Amino acid sequence: MPEGRHVVIIGAGAVGVISAIEALREGHRVTLIDAGEPGGEQAASYGNAGWLSSHSVIPPAEPGIWKKVPFYLMDPLGPLAIRWSYLPKALPWLIKYLLSGWTEARVEKTAFALRDLLKDAPLLHRKLAEEAGVPELIERNGVMHAFPSRGNFDNDLGWRLRKKVGVEWLELNADEMRQREPDLHPRYSFGVVVEEAGRCRDPGAYVAALANHALASGAKLVRAKATGLKLSGDKLVAVLTETGEIACDAAVVAAGARSKQLTASVGDPLPLETERGYHVMIENPESGPRSSIMASDAKMVVNWTDKGLRAAGTVEIAGLEAAPNWKRAEILRDHLFSMFPKLPKDIPASRIKTWFGHRPSMPDGRPCIGYARVSRDIVYAFGHGHVGLVGSARTGRLVAQLLSGKQPEIPLAPFSPTRFL
Repeated sequence: MPEGRHVVIIGAGAVGVISAIEALREGHRVTLIDAGEPGGEQAASYGNAGWLSSHSVIPPAEPGIWKKVPFYLMDPLGPLAIRWSYLPKALPWLIKYLLSGWTEARVEKTAFALRDLLKDAPLLHRKLAEEAGVPELIERNGVMHAFPSRGNFDNDLGWRLRKKVGVEWLELNADEMRQREPDLHPRYSFGVVVEEAGRCRDPGAYVAALANHALASGAKLVRAKATGLKLSGDKLVAVLTETGEIACDAAVVAAGARSKQLTASVGDPLPLETERGYHVMIENPESGPRSSIMASDAKMVVNWTDKGLRAAGTVEIAGLEAAPNWKRAEILRDHLFSMFPKLPKDIPASRIKTWFGHRPSMPDGRPCIGYARVSRDIVYAFGHGHVGLVGSARTGRLVAQLLSGKQPEIPLAPFSPTRFL
């Protein structure tokens, strides 16, 4: 492929801005397109849990999950909820979702693929943060998983597969957990610490800093909504926006949950869905964890950020347009107070913030990273689901390698957009 192409990157979230940095490093000219502010509250990059969990290799769907679907439909506040009104539209995606986790062998295949994508992610992010002048936002000090009992851990398929793909951890008994986390509720009697993992102290500020670094390195930012891709034969000639065309030689679709329309416009109707997520954050709490913790019973991550103590997690299938169900954020708040009984119960409402956003998710838990069928001038980089922030560092490197026609640093067959076409 020719060097120094003009690349338009659609989407200025974590994947988009890191792709811009890496494409500039490869000698390309870069224009970022996004209607919103990089790192702003409208973006999934802003509101995620902040974990850099290089061990998050298990897809959401596991064997036997189909048995739970009736409960998901009946409980709008459960860890995975499906709105009845959206079910007909979501059904094709849900079927693929269930099939992707039908057997342990299928889940294992995804685990090996995601391990390639996520391994060393905290180190990659640390280097990027240093380049962007915000090294303090990335910490590589491990994360803890808390369980009510050893049995909850031993019976978890996910941990058996993590061991198989090379993840290592330190096991803690109840006393060792208390020494590390004295404020954690005593109902948690077993824990594991994944020391290779890390965290981001302010995901929104981090993405904003990366965007500023890309701009300082020569990228341009256009505030607009991309609506399509213009081709001449198999050659890309422009990206279409609501305010006009932007001529270019190559494009990267990294528009998160809103990438589906763009891929369909060039003949790739990919099964992308939004797993709607919520977080709750307490400003200046008087208690909480010393480290970042995931509670196995609440299915949520608790993480200190520079803005406060954040709890994030759970999934809602209801599409891009439905109004938020803020009771889901209240459930996270209640879990947080339950996990840490020393948190004052009279914290003013003004210090409790809630957020809602859209995880871009493929049915099998693996993102799409690869070329469009119609043209190698178009690169897809979206659909990371629960591993968007942690997976963005290596994804950006892969995007730059694809743009330059180089051999990708990891096998991309498991992430091929054509696997669902």
